[in-house]
Order: sequence, then structure tokens, then C-alpha cells
Amino acid sequence: MVGVMSNLRQQGLMSDAISHAALPGVILAFLLTGEKQLAVLIIGAGISGLIAAFFIYGIEQSTRIKRDAAMGIILSVFFGGGIMLLSIANRTGGGSQSGLDSFIFGQAASMVRSDTYVMGGLALLVMVLVFLFYKQWKVVLFDPQHANMMGIHAHLFSSLYTFLLVLVIVIGIQAVGVILMAALLIIPALSARYWTHSLFFLFLLSGFFGGFAGGVGTLISSSESNLPTGPFIVVTSSSLFLISMIFGVKKGLIPIKRLSRGTTVLSERTSGGEGK
Repeated sequence: MVGVMSNLRQQGLMSDAISHAALPGVILAFLLTGEKQLAVLIIGAGISGLIAAFFIYGIEQSTRIKRDAAMGIILSVFFGGGIMLLSIANRTGGGSQSGLDSFIFGQAASMVRSDTYVMGGLALLVMVLVFLFYKQWKVVLFDPQHANMMGIHAHLFSSLYTFLLVLVIVIGIQAVGVILMAALLIIPALSARYWTHSLFFLFLLSGFFGGFAGGVGTLISSSESNLPTGPFIVVTSSSLFLISMIFGVKKGLIPIKRLSRGTTVLSERTSGGEGK
């Protein structure tokens, strides 16, 4: 659902930058506490992601550097710092057995039941905020200036969007990994665009596609040990995208409606010819 907002705002690279920037926050949270508790790691990742977003907007507004270049700078610096901190953490007492490496590519096997409760609760919060302010999102995403004229504070919702983006990223990085998290945000939203132009159904379809890909990819990766979750989720999501791109009823290469209509016309011609 947040991926739909990201695509409509043309900020796909922002999700990639923040997901990579979350890694040093995860490692620092572990180094400070010495324990791998998902709630603590999420707080660390969230703080790191918000700082990265603040730097991106600050660089864009205070310098001549454009947003895409600022995102690339922050992505590289934060991810490089995260890898450096990860090497330091792996040399500590329990660092090598902590499973912090799973945050790079994702690992379903490293998750426990309490982790799913935390992730599920935060995901529910995101869905509530999306649908609670659906009317406001509908205006802000397409015409921020008109939203300000209607009394809707576009800057406030822009900050809320950044908060939701960071929250979604820190929810999913343990399952998908920081490298492939952006793909899980972007691909399901793009797949949904081939089936509907309604913003409401875009939210629903994107969430369904993302959930389906997450479930199937996690099942496959958890079937055997040492299988990273992120790549399987992304491959499943990419398969849904290919199906949507080919058969989607809205601007698909071979829409299903066109196929069914052509079959009907062909059958009418065939039956008419036999009658004659």
C-alpha cells in the first residue's frame, strides 16, 4: 500500500535509499543492547531511516544537488557504514551467532513467533493510517497544491508518508533484507496498476500482491535451511508482475477482456459460417 504512494509520488529510489540506510541502525541497536530483540532493532532501524530521509531532503533543499543524487549519496554512505558496523559486530562475543547477516538478504528461519506479532501489529497500524486518511491521501498524492487550498496540510501528510515508508521498511527488512526491500515496495504496486486505475483498489490489490508474494516466498525459503527469504519473495512478486503486464485489463499487452472478446467474436463467426 505504501508502495502505491511511493510510485505516485515518483519516489521509488527513496524506498531503496531508506532501506539501505536502516542497516547501520539495526547494527548499532544490537551493539548498544547486546541482544537481538526485534522491537529494539526496529527502533534503531527506524531512527536510522528517518535520519537518512532528513539528510536527503536537507541536501536537496540546501544545495544544488538533485534528489536522485542525494538519495544515491545517502544510500551508499549509510549502507557502507552498516557493513562496516556489521563486521565489527561479528567480531564481538555473540555477534557471529546473532543472525544479523540475515538483515541483508532476509531469512525467515531466523524469525520467532514474537517477531511476527511485532511485525503484524505495525503492519496493522500502517493499514489503519492509510484507510483512515484515504480521502486526504487521494488529494495530496495527485495535487498537493489543491490539497492546501482545501485546508489539507500537504506538508504534514508528506511527513506522515515518510514515517509510513520508514515503518514499512523496518517491518520487512528481517524477512526480505535491506537490499531487496525496495523491490517489495515497488513491484506489487506496479502490478496493481495493470488491473485498475482506482486508488482504493490500487491499495487493496497492491497489498494482496505483496502479501501473496511474501507468503509464498517465505514458505519456500523456510522449507530448507540457509535459504534467503528476500530473493524468493522478489521472484514470486516479479512473476505476478509479468502476469499482470501481459494479461492486465488496464494497459496489459494481452488484456483478458480482449482475449475473451476475440474468442466470442471467433465463435460467432464460426457458428454463423456453419449455419450458412
